[in-house]
Amino acid sequence: MSQGEQTAVLQPLPVPTAVSLSPGCSCLMAPMAVALILGWWLVTTSRAQQVPRPSLSLHPSQGVSLGDTVTLRCHLPQPAAWVELYQDGLLRSYKDMDKHQVMAEFSLVCVKLEDAMKYWCQYRVLEPPGVSEKSVPIELVVTDHRYSPPNISISHENTVEVRTNVTIQCCNQGYGGIIFLHKDGHSAPLQHQDPRGGGTATFTLFGVNPADSGTYRCSYHPKASLFVSSPLGDSVTLEVAPTPAPPGRYLPPMCLSPVPPMGGSLVSRGNLVVAVVRGCAAVFIFALGVFFVIDARSLWIRRDESLGGEGI
Repeated sequence: MSQGEQTAVLQPLPVPTAVSLSPGCSCLMAPMAVALILGWWLVTTSRAQQVPRPSLSLHPSQGVSLGDTVTLRCHLPQPAAWVELYQDGLLRSYKDMDKHQVMAEFSLVCVKLEDAMKYWCQYRVLEPPGVSEKSVPIELVVTDHRYSPPNISISHENTVEVRTNVTIQCCNQGYGGIIFLHKDGHSAPLQHQDPRGGGTATFTLFGVNPADSGTYRCSYHPKASLFVSSPLGDSVTLEVAPTPAPPGRYLPPMCLSPVPPMGGSLVSRGNLVVAVVRGCAAVFIFALGVFFVIDARSLWIRRDESLGGEGI
């Protein structure tokens, strides 16, 4: 029986022997397994990285005051399973999405000071599984009317000529922080400064032109709250007048030479040459046709005469 038991144990050996490895070859198993796992991870990561990035917008985009309602819209380049909204790196909210939806809305009702910070969104898909990159962050700046509006002054109160340098100064009432220069009709500030050690910023518009005409105002973000803004202050108006042409350089139409430009003269001569060539070609072709007709007629006459002579 012991021999039979040994035989029963030895019978399965041919199959494993066919796939067994020598001690030297078995050392390759670990690197192969690591390579397979690494390849699978790279494929999964590449799929996740191929998911397009969403975009985030804020409505309204400016002029948000404490107590207002703000809507953040995450625009998706493709359908998603769900969308996540992050506030300063922390998950603020998420939404399950329908396969036909390409935008997710998140509302902030009765905005508070702690809502003023950066936001971004991202989404997840199931087929194939992946996570998009984060959207470009946007800043929710809240206007706090408890801060005094800044003062503003301009170096030229009357109409200025083009290429004049105009200076606008804004004072933030000693609150520190960053001072912004706004122009009516523009959604974003034109310039900003951090007047360290003082509360006055000086903005210079170099070489102004008529496009710089308009109404300017200032605001500031207090040093203690970078996402909180003061109300817009009083306005100043800049009017830029076009510079008239220097005297003596304008030639009235009566002083202009009636001679046509050189280009037109060359074109006229070229047309004349083409017309002459075409006329000569037409005359030549007509003359050649007449010659062939006369020659053919003379041949017919000779033939008729020869036939008449043979008949006699």
